[in-house]
Amino acid sequence: MNYLFLIFNIYVMKRILFLIFLSTSMAYSNVDFWGKTGHRVVGEVAQKYLTGKAKRQITKLLKGASLAEVANYADAIKSDRAYDRFMPWHYVNFGPDQEYRNVEPNPEGDVVMGILRCKAILEDEGRSEEDHVFYLKMLIHLVGDLHQPMHAGRAENRGGNDIQIQWFGRGSNLHRLWDTNMINDYGMSYTELSKKVDKLSRKERKILAQGDVYSWVEESQDIANKIYASVQVGDKLGYSYSYGNWQIVEEQLLKGGVRLAAVLNAIFS
Repeated sequence: MNYLFLIFNIYVMKRILFLIFLSTSMAYSNVDFWGKTGHRVVGEVAQKYLTGKAKRQITKLLKGASLAEVANYADAIKSDRAYDRFMPWHYVNFGPDQEYRNVEPNPEGDVVMGILRCKAILEDEGRSEEDHVFYLKMLIHLVGDLHQPMHAGRAENRGGNDIQIQWFGRGSNLHRLWDTNMINDYGMSYTELSKKVDKLSRKERKILAQGDVYSWVEESQDIANKIYASVQVGDKLGYSYSYGNWQIVEEQLLKGGVRLAAVLNAIFS
């Protein structure tokens, strides 16, 4: 009898551990920003346009790793509670009729403040190499986040996270749709996608790199406003939505890469 009871207890414990693992995996799978592929595309495009001097210094800091290889570092560290203070750096929320510079800043920071902070530390020669490596990785990721339109969404729906939709019959939300669903279902690797989106002339690239973090975030917000207007809770979306919006995805990935290169070139010039 005791032997059967022991076997039963082992079975129950295994089921409990499995359910804990499953729920944890699902929780983390829902916390993607631009998705891994999108961030790697931004890094891959930026790598192409680094100056020789910037490339040498960045290669030294990253111990030979490419921008694409470290592009998801800022998401990976979210599983460590020691980095919780950086969570607000991934996004910014402000109203559709507001300009970023006219709103009350989040005391915990946001993606614009995070980028500016990373730049300041990387330009400070008095900071340690460890700090330079960490904030370089953060910067690479945050410039990508800045160009995901729903990262400049509205606070009342958490950048679209609370707007539930159906994507090819699967439950999703508006934020995740733009972070991962469309890119993942397009079916290209980050190297394939980076080559597809990057067909700019030198003149076009210079035009795209113009502006600053403030104009870029307001540009993302304008796109977010159009996205909000195009979708309602419960919408069943699929091929038609992807066809109508894929060009925006490609443009934002390309802008993110070109502008990341411009920021890094300025820092390491």
